[in-house]
Amino acid sequence: MGPELHYQIMINRAAELQEEAASHRRARQAMASLKAQQRSRRLRGTFGKLRSS
Repeated sequence: MGPELHYQIMINRAAELQEEAASHRRARQAMASLKAQQRSRRLRGTFGKLRSS
């Protein structure tokens, strides 16, 4: 395998890994957002119960 071919393979693999990392980052952000929304709903529900007491 020539150095140019090896270099091209390295560049392609790096691009694949960056795409995979971006996908994982988006998934983590989505999960964090979902957890924050659930936490907000719980707090809102608790606060509403406290105010009506």
